Amino acid sequence: MSNLQITGVITKISDVQEGTSKAGKSWKKLGFVVQTASEYPKDVYFTVFGEEKVDNFLKYNKVGQNVDVSFNVESREYNERFYTDLQAWKVFTASSSSSTEKVAATTEAQGEFHKADDLPF
Repeated sequence: MSNLQITGVITKISDVQEGTSKAGKSWKKLGFVVQTASEYPKDVYFTVFGEEKVDNFLKYNKVGQNVDVSFNVESREYNERFYTDLQAWKVFTASSSSSTEKVAATTEAQGEFHKADDLPF
């Protein structure tokens, strides 16, 4: 599966859920909602699973922050119904790539303009 990624603003972060598996291992997970920035914004719910990932998420992210989320999609069947989970595995502060692209395009355009000015006649 290709790298799935979405950019948006964190609008909600759920409480951390903790428990113990049947094998006796402890686990942690939390959920968060990202609202996409488009003509028709969508709310997308992600989960973060694992003690280290949950701790890092809480340490570096907050509501209102613009983020890039890389995630996996997992579906499973229970009682003849399917449930889909979007598991975030990387959440970083979103880079302002659009402004970076604008600056690069402006620089390229200026470079071409200056080349035309350097003609000997």
